[in-house]
Amino acid sequence: MEQNLNRDYSGCPFCHLPQKRILLSNAYGIAIRDAYPVSVGHTLILPHRHVASFFEIKPEERMALLDLLDEARITLDKLNRPEGYNIGINDGITAGQTISHLHIHLIPRYKGDLPDPRGGVRWIFPKKAKYWDD
Repeated sequence: MEQNLNRDYSGCPFCHLPQKRILLSNAYGIAIRDAYPVSVGHTLILPHRHVASFFEIKPEERMALLDLLDEARITLDKLNRPEGYNIGINDGITAGQTISHLHIHLIPRYKGDLPDPRGGVRWIFPKKAKYWDD
Protein backbone atom coordinates (compact mmCIF):
# COMPACT_ATOMS: atom_id res chain seq x y z
CA MET A 1 0.00 0.00 0.00
CA GLU A 2 1.24 3.45 -0.85
CA GLN A 3 2.30 5.45 2.18
CA ASN A 4 3.07 8.80 0.57
CA LEU A 5 -0.38 10.40 0.78
CA ASN A 6 -0.39 13.67 2.69
CA ARG A 7 -1.02 12.87 6.38
CA ASP A 8 -1.43 16.55 7.38
CA TYR A 9 -5.20 16.86 7.56
CA SER A 10 -5.38 20.46 8.70
CA GLY A 11 -6.23 21.39 5.11
CA CYS A 12 -8.38 18.34 4.35
CA PRO A 13 -11.61 19.54 2.73
CA PHE A 14 -13.50 16.54 4.13
CA CYS A 15 -12.41 17.28 7.70
CA HIS A 16 -13.79 20.81 7.52
CA LEU A 17 -17.20 20.50 5.86
CA PRO A 18 -19.99 22.93 6.65
CA GLN A 19 -22.95 21.26 8.37
CA LYS A 20 -25.26 22.17 5.48
CA ARG A 21 -23.37 19.76 3.16
CA ILE A 22 -24.09 16.74 5.34
CA LEU A 23 -27.02 14.66 4.07
CA LEU A 24 -26.75 11.67 6.40
CA SER A 25 -24.61 10.80 9.39
CA ASN A 26 -24.01 8.19 12.02
CA ALA A 27 -21.45 7.64 14.78
CA TYR A 28 -18.62 6.91 12.34
CA GLY A 29 -19.32 8.76 9.11
CA ILE A 30 -21.29 11.09 6.90
CA ALA A 31 -22.75 11.25 3.41
CA ILE A 32 -22.47 14.33 1.21
CA ARG A 33 -23.12 15.15 -2.44
CA ASP A 34 -19.99 15.18 -4.57
CA ALA A 35 -18.92 18.74 -5.37
CA TYR A 36 -18.04 17.64 -8.91
CA PRO A 37 -20.73 15.05 -9.68
CA VAL A 38 -20.48 12.73 -12.66
CA SER A 39 -24.24 12.08 -12.48
CA VAL A 40 -27.27 13.52 -10.72
CA GLY A 41 -27.14 12.46 -7.08
CA HIS A 42 -23.44 11.43 -7.02
CA THR A 43 -22.83 10.93 -3.31
CA LEU A 44 -19.74 10.43 -1.17
CA ILE A 45 -19.62 8.38 2.02
CA LEU A 46 -16.71 9.23 4.31
CA PRO A 47 -15.56 8.51 7.84
CA HIS A 48 -15.45 11.20 10.50
CA ARG A 49 -11.93 10.07 11.34
CA HIS A 50 -9.26 11.30 8.96
CA VAL A 51 -7.95 8.13 7.37
CA ALA A 52 -6.72 7.74 3.80
CA SER A 53 -7.37 4.09 2.99
CA PHE A 54 -10.35 1.76 3.18
CA PHE A 55 -7.87 -0.83 4.45
CA GLU A 56 -7.01 1.35 7.47
CA ILE A 57 -10.52 1.63 8.90
CA LYS A 58 -11.75 -0.40 11.83
CA PRO A 59 -14.47 -3.04 11.40
CA GLU A 60 -17.06 -0.89 13.18
CA GLU A 61 -16.24 2.05 10.89
CA ARG A 62 -16.56 -0.19 7.82
CA MET A 63 -20.00 -1.39 8.91
CA ALA A 64 -21.15 2.15 9.69
CA LEU A 65 -19.96 3.43 6.30
CA LEU A 66 -21.73 0.56 4.53
CA ASP A 67 -24.90 1.41 6.49
CA LEU A 68 -24.63 4.99 5.20
CA LEU A 69 -24.09 3.66 1.68
CA ASP A 70 -27.37 1.73 1.99
CA GLU A 71 -29.20 4.77 3.40
CA ALA A 72 -27.88 6.98 0.60
CA ARG A 73 -29.01 4.45 -2.02
CA ILE A 74 -32.50 4.28 -0.53
CA THR A 75 -32.71 8.08 -0.58
CA LEU A 76 -31.50 8.27 -4.19
CA ASP A 77 -33.93 5.54 -5.24
CA LYS A 78 -36.79 7.67 -3.90
CA LEU A 79 -35.53 11.03 -5.19
CA ASN A 80 -33.99 10.24 -8.57
CA ARG A 81 -35.00 6.67 -9.43
CA PRO A 82 -31.71 5.62 -11.05
CA GLU A 83 -31.64 2.28 -12.87
CA GLY A 84 -28.28 1.25 -11.38
CA TYR A 85 -25.22 2.33 -9.42
CA ASN A 86 -21.45 2.29 -9.58
CA ILE A 87 -19.76 2.09 -6.20
CA GLY A 88 -16.06 2.89 -6.07
CA ILE A 89 -13.08 3.85 -3.98
CA ASN A 90 -9.88 5.35 -5.33
CA ASP A 91 -7.46 3.95 -2.75
CA GLY A 92 -3.97 5.41 -3.15
CA ILE A 93 -2.43 7.95 -5.50
CA THR A 94 -1.83 5.37 -8.23
CA ALA A 95 -5.53 4.47 -8.10
CA GLY A 96 -6.46 8.12 -8.65
CA GLN A 97 -7.07 9.25 -5.06
CA THR A 98 -6.71 13.04 -4.98
CA ILE A 99 -7.97 13.77 -1.45
CA SER A 100 -6.24 11.70 1.21
CA HIS A 101 -9.43 11.14 3.20
CA LEU A 102 -11.23 7.90 2.42
CA HIS A 103 -14.42 8.43 0.45
CA ILE A 104 -16.73 5.94 -1.20
CA HIS A 105 -18.37 7.09 -4.42
CA LEU A 106 -22.02 6.14 -4.91
CA ILE A 107 -22.71 7.06 -8.52
CA PRO A 108 -26.29 6.72 -9.75
CA ARG A 109 -26.63 5.43 -13.30
CA TYR A 110 -29.45 6.32 -15.64
CA LYS A 111 -30.65 4.62 -18.78
CA GLY A 112 -28.93 6.27 -21.74
CA ASP A 113 -26.20 8.07 -19.73
CA LEU A 114 -23.73 6.11 -21.90
CA PRO A 115 -24.50 4.42 -25.21
CA ASP A 116 -23.10 1.11 -23.88
CA PRO A 117 -22.48 1.02 -20.12
CA ARG A 118 -21.20 -2.56 -20.09
CA GLY A 119 -17.89 -2.95 -18.31
CA GLY A 120 -18.68 -0.24 -15.72
CA VAL A 121 -15.60 0.43 -13.62
CA ARG A 122 -13.43 -1.57 -16.03
CA TRP A 123 -13.29 1.61 -18.17
CA ILE A 124 -10.42 2.90 -16.02
CA PHE A 125 -8.40 0.84 -18.53
CA PRO A 126 -10.28 1.48 -21.80
CA LYS A 127 -8.29 -1.05 -23.86
CA LYS A 128 -9.29 -3.78 -21.40
CA ALA A 129 -12.88 -2.73 -20.77
CA LYS A 130 -14.59 -4.47 -23.69
CA TYR A 131 -13.62 -8.02 -22.71
CA TRP A 132 -16.71 -9.39 -24.46
CA ASP A 133 -15.17 -8.47 -27.84
CA ASP A 134 -12.14 -10.74 -27.31
